[in-house]
Parts: sequence; C-alpha cells; structure tokens
Amino acid sequence: MELTLDQALQKGIEAHKAGQVQEADRYYTAILKANPKHPDANHNMGVLAVGVGKVQEALPFFKKALESNTSYAQFWLSYIDALIKLERLAEAKAVFGQAKSKGAKGDSFDQLKKRLGSATSKSSNVQEPPKEQLNALIKLYKQNRLQKVFNEAQKLIKKYTTSLTLWNLMGASAAQLGQLDDAILAFQKALSIKPDYAEAYNNIGNALKDQDKMKEAIEAYKKALSIKPDYAEPFNGMGNALRDQGRLNEAIKVYKKALSIKPDYAEAYNNMGIALKDQDKLEEAIEAYTKALSIKPDYANACYNMGITLKGQGKLEEAIEAFTKALSIKPDYAEAYNNMGAALTEQRRPEEAVKVYKKALSIKPDYAEAYNNMGIVLRDQGKLDEAVGAYTKALSIKPDYADAHRNLSHVKKYTENDKQFLQVQKLYKRDGLSGNTRCHLNFALAKMYEDIGKLDQVFRHLSEGNALRKKLLKYSINQDQVLFTKLKNAQPNLLKNKLKINKTCSEVSPIFILGMLRSGTTLVEQIVSSHSEVTGAGELNHVSKFGGKLAIDPRSVSTVTVSKFREEYLADLSKASNGNHFVTDKMPPNFRFIPLICAAFPEAKIIHVQRNAAATCWSNYKWYFASKSLGYCYDLKDVVDYHNLYKDLMRFWQSQYGERIYHLNYESLTTDQENETRKLIKYLGLNWQQTCLSPQENKRSVRTASQQQVRQKVYQGSSEAWRKYEPFLNGAFDSLHSS
Repeated sequence: MELTLDQALQKGIEAHKAGQVQEADRYYTAILKANPKHPDANHNMGVLAVGVGKVQEALPFFKKALESNTSYAQFWLSYIDALIKLERLAEAKAVFGQAKSKGAKGDSFDQLKKRLGSATSKSSNVQEPPKEQLNALIKLYKQNRLQKVFNEAQKLIKKYTTSLTLWNLMGASAAQLGQLDDAILAFQKALSIKPDYAEAYNNIGNALKDQDKMKEAIEAYKKALSIKPDYAEPFNGMGNALRDQGRLNEAIKVYKKALSIKPDYAEAYNNMGIALKDQDKLEEAIEAYTKALSIKPDYANACYNMGITLKGQGKLEEAIEAFTKALSIKPDYAEAYNNMGAALTEQRRPEEAVKVYKKALSIKPDYAEAYNNMGIVLRDQGKLDEAVGAYTKALSIKPDYADAHRNLSHVKKYTENDKQFLQVQKLYKRDGLSGNTRCHLNFALAKMYEDIGKLDQVFRHLSEGNALRKKLLKYSINQDQVLFTKLKNAQPNLLKNKLKINKTCSEVSPIFILGMLRSGTTLVEQIVSSHSEVTGAGELNHVSKFGGKLAIDPRSVSTVTVSKFREEYLADLSKASNGNHFVTDKMPPNFRFIPLICAAFPEAKIIHVQRNAAATCWSNYKWYFASKSLGYCYDLKDVVDYHNLYKDLMRFWQSQYGERIYHLNYESLTTDQENETRKLIKYLGLNWQQTCLSPQENKRSVRTASQQQVRQKVYQGSSEAWRKYEPFLNGAFDSLHSS
C-alpha cells in the first residue's frame, strides 16, 4: 500500500530518531520528489545533513523550508545555527533579524542571540593569514608533513598572532608528532583568543588522553560540549577516555550519544566495538565494526579490530581475512601483521607465522610485542635458542615487558647473578605496577627462584601471582559448580539423540585426548601423532565452539542439532588433517563434553589421561595459562575443588559411557612405556609402529605448557616433584579424591 506524504513523514521521523539515517533520507527524498516545497521534509533533510557534518549542504534545505513556512520558529533556529557553525556570522545576524521581524521569540532565540553576539565579538579579534597560505599549510597537513606544518605555522604566528587556524594547525601537528605539551599550549592559546572555541577544548581533551590524564581529558570534553552540545567528536573522545579507565558501560552510553548526533560516525562505531569486545560481547562488537565498515569501507582500523574479535571467537580464517583486508588498505600496518601471526600460530602454521612477524618487524623494528610473539612460535617448534634470542630482543626494546620476562623465564636456567633475574627483582619492587604486570613478574620470579633452589620464595611469588590472576579474571568456583550441574542435566537428552551412522562414513575420524590440564595429555598426543596415519591437531576449541550450547542446554538438543554440530566440527577438523584419516583433538577440558562427543561421533576414540591428583593440582597452580577460562587454577582450594568436581563428573560419565572411554594412567605410561603404548595403539585400531616409542623425535609444533618436556625422552618421577613444596601447602591437597 502506497503511503501518504504525512505517513511517509512520520516514518522518516521515526527512522531519524532511531539513528537510521539512510532510511530517514529515503522517506524524506520520496516526499520531496512528490512535493519539492514540503517544509518539514526540507527542514528534516537539513537536520540530517548537519548531523553527519555536511553543514554547507544543509543550507538550501533550510532556505526552502522557510520559503514555505516562515511561522515555525524551529526552521529559523536550525538555519541560524548552521550559519554560525559555518562562521558565516554576518549572514547569521541578518537571518536572526528576519526571524525577529516575523515574530519569532522564546528562550531558544535568546540563547542563540547570546551565542551569535559572542561569536561576532570574538571573530572581530581574529586575524587570519591570506587564504593561499592557509590552504598550502592545510595541504601539507593532509600529506602528513607534520614537522613542516608546525615550523611554517610557528613562523606565520609571529605576524598573525590571533589566527585560530594557525594555532589549531600547530596544536594538531604537535599532537601527532607526540609533542603533547606543545599541542596543549597551542590549543590554550586559541582559547585565549576565542574562549568558546569548542574544537580547541576537544583537541585538548585528545592530547590529555594521550598523556593518560583521563580525568582532565574528560573535563576538557565536557567543556567542549557545554559550548556546543551537538558536537559528536567530544562524546567519542570521552568514550575513549572512559574505556581506558575500564568504565565500559559509561563509555558505550557516550558512544551512542555521539552516534545519535552523527549517525554516520564510523570512528564512534569502531570505538564502541572495542568497548563491547572488552566486555566479551563479541557478537555485538562484530555488529559495531560491520556498521563502521558499511559507512567507511576503507577503514583499516575497523578491519583490524574485526580481526581481533573474530580471533577471540576462534574464527581464525575469518580473522586472517580481516587482517588481510586491513593490510590491503594500509600496507604498513605492523599491528595487523602481528595479530595475523598470532592467528596463524593458533592454526598451527608456525613457519607462516614467523614470516608474518618478520614482516611486522621490517615495518616497525622496535616492535617488542612481535619479537615476544615470534619467541612463542619458536619455542613451540622446539627452537629454544632462537626463542631466547627473540625474547631477549623484545626486552632490549622494552626492558619492563613483564610478559616477555615470564616467557623467557621458562626457556632458560637461572643463577643468582643472572642479569635478567636481577632486573626482574628490581622491576618487581617498583611502585604503581598494574595488577597484570605484577602477576607476570611473580610467575617469572617463581621460576627463577625455583632454578636457584629458594623454595620459600617460589611459593611466595606463586601465591601472589595466582591471587592477582584470580582477581583479574573475577573467578569463583561457583561458576564451574553450576556448569557441571548443567552438564549432567543435559546428558539424558544427548544420550536419547545420539546419531546412528556408519562408523566409517567420514573422511576424518577424531581421536579425543582429554583430562585435567597438565595430566600428560600432550605426551599422549605426541605418542599417538608419531604414528604415520595420525595427525596431531593440538588443542582445538571446536567442541565448545560448535557444541557448547548443546552440552549444557537440554532444550537445544535434537538429532538435527547434533548432526549440525558433527558436520561443523568435522569440516574444521578436516582442515588440520594433512591428508590423514585420524586426527587428534587434544583439548583437555573436553572431558566435560563426553556425552556430546559420544552422541555425535560413534566412530571417535576417547582417551582419558589420568595423573596423580596432587601432582596435577600443583602443576595447574604453578603455571600461568593465557586462556581466561581456567580461573580455577589460581587458588589452591579452587584447584582441589575443581579436581574433585572433575573426578565426580568422570565417574558419572563412566557409568553411562564406560565402553567408549579408554583410561590411561600417566604414571603407568612413564614406568612401563612400551607395554602401555602398545595397548594404546591397539585400542586405536592402528598397526604398531616403533616410532610411537620415541615421541621426543616428533617435530610437530607443540603449543602447550608441556612443550619442552615432550621434546625429551619419556622420564619417570615428575609426579613426585610437588612433594618438595608440601611443607608450604598446609594440607591443601588432603581433601583430594583419588579415585
């Protein structure tokens, strides 16, 4: 049904209020096509143009609105406001006189009169250089020749001391050159000439934010907005300052305010996406980045942030595509190369990752983070000397890089006089360290003190580091208690909807290796993937990614949803198969999802690795895990409680799926290696290969905490190492369930 003009206007207004600029434009344009003199449609088109920063384009619409209706005060107000924004003050004054002659009055007009008077008086004090000189400077600024702009403006300002444009250009150039104090002085000089110069306050806010003076920055943004309430940029800047303070909800509200004023503000969508990502609202973050890119398709930073968020979702191929797009727009984007390297590392493509890190470093030679990340890849490949070199390079650039200190601590041995050891001790004593930095330093010091045999210091630093990590993750054991209850409650529906399929119908067949973290799963994968018919894919997040909801929500379970999970899982698994039929998925926490695995994969083999409970718990507590989902590891009571939850859950799964689960004891494997290995290979239905007895010769990249141990021959006794710390534990492991 065709809309009347009044109905179309109402639809346009509703879309306009909702920030749907293109939709509102469509309705107003349709009205003006039917009636070019329609006063409301013309006025609203002008308001739309102002809202997206196209003030000059708004003027003809306001004029037409007034030609059709001079009695509506808002039409006059909008027109005069636009002229003031454009600093066409003489015209604004003339139009104001016309409005008064037509009887326009009210508080809004009184405020506008004051604003116009102030702008007029200030503008009379401003003396600008000739336009050709200003245009030449602006051209240099756009070419990013910032030092040249600053120097030339500094010369001209001696003659044109009241030039707002020159002071602003000096400030903007200095800010981008990192000369923030000079920038602030220039903007303050502009304000001394024009105290209601909202743009100068906004620029001061940006400079203060770059100096990490967030409180002062927010005050500057507020001053800008007190002068110019419909100024979107200070809202965006304030959102960034609030986000940097961790005040994410407030930041998002402020970004939305910026977008209500300027609906096509791509930067505000991008920044809001970052805040949403920081809240782990990844889907909403993706929507914000998508919106930014729909407005500004060549927005490299939005592509980059999209890649970061997709990587956080485990969508590594899509993340790499986003980084690639960012680099096609901005070829010297070192940060995009760095994060692409991290995604390639997670995809077990170490050689490509190293090449990408080197590309980042060719652009930005002092990029400490890229050296650190390259060190991680080299370590995972067993290239420890090269890893040490990369970490050391990172620390030569950034001596207080706590993450690199922690990484380096795990690939070298220390003596009391080690230079890095002394450096970390000194760093640790600094005041004002963030919780995250102090956490990394504590874990580094624990390893260093262990090497020199000072166990009391080891335990002290582990205690502090773990407490900090738990606090940062905001972990409570109640989270996992609730989760485990949901897992049990969902099991009957998964059993009822298990698939009945041909066990040899798929191109790839998964071998799930699971159990507690640090229980020996990495060693078992090294053994199994030493067989020529098996590819070791490492720790895959595919089960939780594609089937996490099915495992805890009985209402979501059906043969259709289980089949979909199977298809998605196998599609991704096949990418890691390297042509082999058997592929290992060594994600230890998959023990939680055994009912889902059994329902979806009748052909799958499930290896449950068990290790001495105290040794496992101590190893969990001793290690810093990059994943944020392992909060139970950072408190002795939590790790014991979690281990007991795990044992209880495995007993329950055993009662339901006993014939599907192969239990392998780590201690038995290390003391009777050949016998246990032969039994394992037989369970998998594979022919015996002697290479399975030499897992240390397996050259695949290993991305777990055990990557150094598994490059050594299988050895005994590691499960007793925790006992030397027993005097410090105060009986913490006494309540462990051993069976």
